[in-house]
This record gives sequence, C-alpha cells and structure tokens, in this order.
Amino acid sequence: MNNKLFVGNLSFKTTENDLQDAFSAHGTVTETNLMVDRATNRPRGFGFVTMGSPEEAQKAIEAMNGKELDGRALTVNIARPREERTGGGGGGGRGFGGGGRRDSRGGGGGGGRDRY
Repeated sequence: MNNKLFVGNLSFKTTENDLQDAFSAHGTVTETNLMVDRATNRPRGFGFVTMGSPEEAQKAIEAMNGKELDGRALTVNIARPREERTGGGGGGGRGFGGGGRRDSRGGGGGGGRDRY
C-alpha cells in the first residue's frame, strides 16, 4: 500500500500547515502539497499528504475521510499514480479551429465547416 494520500474538497482558505496539523494527529506527516492553478496561482481545492508509513496512511484515511476542515467535509483516499498525458491538443470543438487534412487532396487549415 502507498502512503501518499489524495485530499479533496479542500477549502480555498486551507494552507499546507493546516493539512500538516490535521493529519499529524494520525501519524508522521513527511510532506504536504496543495495544488494551485498555474495561471491564477489560486488553490484548486485538493492536495496530497504523504504519511510516514502505509499503516499511518490507512489510519489517517479512516480518521479524516468525511471529517470537516475549514467548513468542508474532506475526501481522503490513497493517491493514484499520475496518468500520462499526451502532448498537443487544442483546436476543434465547435466546428472551427483544428486543421489538418479534410480529404484525400490534402489541404488543411480552416476547420470543420464545409463552405457552400
């Protein structure tokens, strides 16, 4: 079992120190990490807490899942490994943007709407 915990439904006022204090009552906290939006530098409402051992992590889940912190009921469970993201993307969506090849003659650009 992993000892890194996902902590969701956090108040935007919650700090890493608040997480440290709340979880340290259930074992040794080796790391806390709040996720912030890159563009706005505002909290995203979730973070991660790494406990000293898998046993402490399980104890913290049992104690903290559903418990209120800063007026919010926490969601606490074992953190899953980060999924690999494919690069690129963008364009498309509502009939414009994108680009690429639309027929066997090549071309490209423009987007999803045929001209009449």
